[in-house]
Amino acid sequence: MSENGDATVSEVKLSAKDFASDQDVRWCPGCGDYAVLAAMRKALPRLGHKKEDYVFVSGIGCAARFPYYMDTYGMHTIHGRSLAVATGIKISNPDLKVVVVSGDGDLLSIGASHTFHAMRRNVDLTIVLLNNRIYGLTKGQYSPTSEYGKITATTPEGSLDYPVNPVSFAAAAGCTFIARAIDVDQPGLDEVLRRAIEHKGTSFVEVYQDCNIFNHGAWFYASQKDSRAETTVQLRHGEPLVYGKDRDRGILFRNGRPIKVTVEGGASASDLVTHDETDRSRVHVYSQMSHPDFPEVMGVLYANPERRTYDAMVDEQVRNAEVEDREAELRRLMKGSESWEVHETVDGPS
Repeated sequence: MSENGDATVSEVKLSAKDFASDQDVRWCPGCGDYAVLAAMRKALPRLGHKKEDYVFVSGIGCAARFPYYMDTYGMHTIHGRSLAVATGIKISNPDLKVVVVSGDGDLLSIGASHTFHAMRRNVDLTIVLLNNRIYGLTKGQYSPTSEYGKITATTPEGSLDYPVNPVSFAAAAGCTFIARAIDVDQPGLDEVLRRAIEHKGTSFVEVYQDCNIFNHGAWFYASQKDSRAETTVQLRHGEPLVYGKDRDRGILFRNGRPIKVTVEGGASASDLVTHDETDRSRVHVYSQMSHPDFPEVMGVLYANPERRTYDAMVDEQVRNAEVEDREAELRRLMKGSESWEVHETVDGPS
């Protein structure tokens, strides 16, 4: 116990039920959001923090209901502005664990600029993007991640937009933690969520999530038991990229490009790419590995805890300003570099 009687982090003993609010969960039956919510509730107790340490922030969309279902602090913001609010929360109270949960439409369309700038600034918060490749709340319009040619209510002849690649987007923005998981893989979700929340800096987790009403089966190749082993590869730091039902297939890089090989066909484990999650240069290559040409990577793609966080630097800057001569600083700001002093003389102002 601390001097004021509060429990320390190590003494906090919570369960998944402790993070469940009294609100009825109102997603469509079978929605992948249920699995993500369950994984989040299971992951948080293992981190050892109090419920009051967390703030969940959302924008607009089906995923935006997330804060209502977590028994923590939370804020439901406006469309595309969740990260602006989340940044303000983190700067105001750096001790809080801030988690933004929203969809591909909210974070990569109207909110794309806020997502990009939060990442490049390295604000210490977690972004969980639930990617179902569709606008679900507004009844099935194409989204920034919908595939080319997608037929929807707003693209009856097929979408002419090429989709945003969320992992490439995060890498280009300089995000310091990038991961991917799928809603049906509870162990995989648990691992990346826990690591993302504990990461110091902006952490980004793309979750392949099924909208069973308006885009059912978008990720079936990566989620079904009979195909998952052939269409995905789980990244483990320091281990080779091996996949396949019989673990007999792998990935190597040649001239910066991924190549599929059969291990029994001449390639050995030493020839394969060994995953190094500290190597940012590999993230773009990983992001270009997509079905059906390649297995898609799952797990932690990149993690760099060394870069300073934006909120920490803001706090330091404010503290430094507080010890300076405030009165002199105020005079300097008011006077500026282009100002004049007017003096009264017997003949009037001069």
